[in-house]
Parts: sequence; C-alpha cells; structure tokens
Amino acid sequence: MFDFLQDYDLLGAFWTTVQLTVLSAVGSLIWGTMLAAMRVGPVPLMRGFGTAYVNIVRNIPLTVIILFTSLGLNQTLNITMGAKDFETINFRLAVLGLILYTAAFVCEALRSGINTVPVGQAEAARAIGLSFSQVLRLVVLPQAFRSSVVPLANVLIALTKNTTVAAAIGVAEAALVMKEMIENEAQLLLIAGVIAFGFVVLTLPTGLILGWVGKKVAVKR
Repeated sequence: MFDFLQDYDLLGAFWTTVQLTVLSAVGSLIWGTMLAAMRVGPVPLMRGFGTAYVNIVRNIPLTVIILFTSLGLNQTLNITMGAKDFETINFRLAVLGLILYTAAFVCEALRSGINTVPVGQAEAARAIGLSFSQVLRLVVLPQAFRSSVVPLANVLIALTKNTTVAAAIGVAEAALVMKEMIENEAQLLLIAGVIAFGFVVLTLPTGLILGWVGKKVAVKR
C-alpha cells in the first residue's frame, strides 16, 4: 500500500522542513527579541519602528512575503544570499522570509512576558545605576523568557507548519513533495495522511516538551 513512497525522498523533504524550522526559529528569536526591546525602549523612533513593523508584518500573508523574497530580492535586485545554485538561493530566501514574518509574533510573545515583570524591579535596577540595556539584559529579559516559553512554543509550532509556504518558491520540503505525489499518484487520502502524520511527529513532541519546560521554569509570583 505504501510502495509508491519509495519513489519519493519523503525523509529528505521532512529533513528540509526541519532545517527551515530550526534556522528560522533561531533567526526570528534574535530579531524578535530586538523588536521587543525596541517596543519597550525609551527611544520614540525605535519604539515607533518596532510597533509599525509588528502591526504591518502580522497583517501581511506569509505567501506574499515569501514570494517577495524570491521575485523582489532575487529576480529583481539579484540578491543571492551568498549562494550560487538555484535550490540553495531559494532555501535561504525562504528562511529570510520566515524570519521576517515569525519575528513579529516572537516579539509579541516576549512583550507579554516583559509585561509580567514587576515594574518595581526595573525601577530598583535603574536606581542602582544600571542603564536601560543592562536592566533589559540582566533583569527583565531573563524573567520574560521564562514567562514566555509556552507562547513561544506555540509560535514554533506555527512556524513548523508555515514552512509549507516555502514550496511556493520551489523549496523541496514536505509540501512540495506532497504536490508531486498528488500529481503522479491516485491515493490522495493516503498521501495526505502520510504528510499530516509527519507534521504531527514534528509538532506534537515540541508542544509537549516545551509545555513541560514552561511549567518548570515559570516565575513564581
């Protein structure tokens, strides 16, 4: 019944999905943290930029962002992301698009965590002479990350599923392989079931593990 799967590199496709997820997660965590710092910072210009970025990017479909990285950055501006072959260029552009999109949600998850930190702690840190960046880095963000583990886990799960949009620019991940199988095979329900099972295997343990971690590291108030 599953003999037709031998004709497709399904494991390789899901490995590409994992790579997209991990690289995009790291990048979006870094950029999202910077955006969260801007949104709670004392500089009006940076605060306005962070607010505008989050509100604009969250309301743009991910497909539009991914297509922009390919059609706009690569084909129009000839940006290759340091790669030479077509597949690597599209992979890196997909990672960039996922980072730009997901960072907006990471920012909001972290900002909600920052809001759980008592204001008195930041005021006490400033009273002993710490700068804003030191207060954020040493006092606020460590507690904010602990409070944001579960929301960030939800963002990570959504990111894993969002990697399927990379198929729009030819990245050989799970959704693109599913499209090829549907075009060449008649067992549509079986194909959909196999791909769905693969994503459950990727996302369910992530949610359970990070949910458990979130309970363990949560700040006791």
